[in-house]
Amino acid sequence: MENGLHLYNTLTRKKERFEPINAPNVGMYVCGPTVYSDVHLGNCRTFISFDLIFRYLKYLGYRVRYVRNITDAGHLEGDRDEGDDKFAKRAKLEQLEPMEIVQKYTIGFHDVLRMFNTLPPSIEPTATGHITEQIEMIKGIIANGYAYEVNGTVYFDVEKYSNTYNYTILTNRNLEDMMANTRELGGQDDKHGRLDFALWIKAKPETLMRWPSPWGIGFPGWHIECSAMSAKYLGDEFDIHGGGMDLAATHHTNEIAQSEACSHKQPAKYWMHTNMLTVNGTRMSKSAGNGFLPGELFTGDHALLTRGYSPMTVKFFMLQAHYRSTLDFSNDALEASERGFRRLMNAISLLEKLSPSMETDFNIDELRNKCIQAMNDDFNSPVVIAELFEAARIINTVYDGKAKISALELDKLKKLMNDFVLDIFGLKDEESSNIELNEVLNMVIDIRKSAKENKDYATSDKIRLGLQSMGIQLKDGKEGTTWTKA
Repeated sequence: MENGLHLYNTLTRKKERFEPINAPNVGMYVCGPTVYSDVHLGNCRTFISFDLIFRYLKYLGYRVRYVRNITDAGHLEGDRDEGDDKFAKRAKLEQLEPMEIVQKYTIGFHDVLRMFNTLPPSIEPTATGHITEQIEMIKGIIANGYAYEVNGTVYFDVEKYSNTYNYTILTNRNLEDMMANTRELGGQDDKHGRLDFALWIKAKPETLMRWPSPWGIGFPGWHIECSAMSAKYLGDEFDIHGGGMDLAATHHTNEIAQSEACSHKQPAKYWMHTNMLTVNGTRMSKSAGNGFLPGELFTGDHALLTRGYSPMTVKFFMLQAHYRSTLDFSNDALEASERGFRRLMNAISLLEKLSPSMETDFNIDELRNKCIQAMNDDFNSPVVIAELFEAARIINTVYDGKAKISALELDKLKKLMNDFVLDIFGLKDEESSNIELNEVLNMVIDIRKSAKENKDYATSDKIRLGLQSMGIQLKDGKEGTTWTKA
């Protein structure tokens, strides 16, 4: 692939060179969570993937405005806005106000992403905080002739829109087949067409979350919020719009339609989507009984897990698969990822213990270029990880005295690991962050060292074997003794 960053654009169904509209400024909008329940792993994978993209764009020198919304209103049962309000249902179930539900699960969402060490977005707007903007956009769509009001509810006219624009441009689906296959739904008699969807919904007497509008008391549909907020903070045209692939067929398709109907402009230049999760080859879902929450994955408190895995292990596991590929969870795969993650962290811990030589056996620039080429190829994190394992091999070889590295190449190696492992991937050593454990182990290692110097090999072996039984592996080298979690 030629030089420069290339990404896969769902809109054109091919890899394209990344050319921001207003470089070096980049606008990126990612559909955030619907905070009426705990965040699920599919959400986590999407946000970890776009955190990687955010970090790498910043590494390349772009000034990125990353907008990730919070859906706290207007998301109903079903993609076409039929059914009961999920926030109201949860509020009644837990006997709380709807905004208490929003606050509770928003905090939980932030806590989970903090455990995964993701960067916060530049702006995190909420749907309820932008009702005015949504109403104004709906008024614009009506003025342009692409929406109509019936009994206090405003619908988007898909058929009329399709006479001018390509409604299925994102998915390349057949519009006639979609219309023929759309089932009869409640409120269908009010709609001009089966594919029409609600922009504003008339509130029922029991509706808890409601706002005044030119069409009466009601609340926004799900899709309009993202169109309104992306336009407010990034303009009518911006660079990247992302989310899970499950959003492409309906939510993102309707976002494009709303934005074009209002501004006559395609909102995003590049559309990016993360793939789904599976468990032992079967699609992950609550109905299948194979879905689990991040907390269950961390503690191992789930029937499908043999034990828990740390947040960094899970994050590393996700990064080992390309964001557009299916990611399959299994205990074996997670255990392999744990070993791989520890291998990288152990190598980084050895870097400061390496002694440079006058000569060198390695060219670190070649290794860095391979990492950059992989990231420039649609953020290919699995290939980068393979190159970082090669860096770990170099570190261990030098530490064991089997190869030499100059001071210049050692500095490059340190910067490589810092840039890609810590800054771009956002990984961190969970073991080294435990100061008390480090201090205790260093003291035990010193006691063992004294025992060996006094030829008290029985005590030395007892310490080594005792630590090994607790999952701590000691490694003796010419630079001293280091420890790793076995």
